[in-house]
Amino acid sequence: MTDLNFADFYAATFGPLTAQLHAFIGDHGEAQDVVQEAFCRAYARWPAVSRYDNPVSWVRRVAWNLAISRWRGARRLLKWRRDLLPPAVPDPSDADQDLVRALAGLTANHRQAVVLHYLAGFSVREIAQFTGVAEGTVKSWLSRGRAALQARLGISDGEVSNA
Repeated sequence: MTDLNFADFYAATFGPLTAQLHAFIGDHGEAQDVVQEAFCRAYARWPAVSRYDNPVSWVRRVAWNLAISRWRGARRLLKWRRDLLPPAVPDPSDADQDLVRALAGLTANHRQAVVLHYLAGFSVREIAQFTGVAEGTVKSWLSRGRAALQARLGISDGEVSNA
């Protein structure tokens, strides 16, 4: 088989090898990629590969090894991705959505103060430093923001604790 022509070999075997790998991988384009890579490797070694009793077996083995290697890499990537991604955040409840709608009706300053104080846990001093205003201004924003939220959410004074 020393006179085996690579172009003829490629033309005769590319289709059947691609079909086999497609069945394994499940993606035709990916199957073509691994078979093409296997043929590129065979071409680089063609003087030796062409003398094998069954050169297509060599190309098939290389293609399968590439497919399995890609599969392992993809599995590893998915595992890393799962390990690196934060846990899924649950969808907001109806109460959360009501609160967000009520907050949207506040002025930007009142909304920022309320969110930083009650949701982020900032003290009045920290909010003042963060926003660059006096602590008294922050206290006023919080008081007015709470009052507006009570009205928007239909909550009486006895149901809310002023923190």
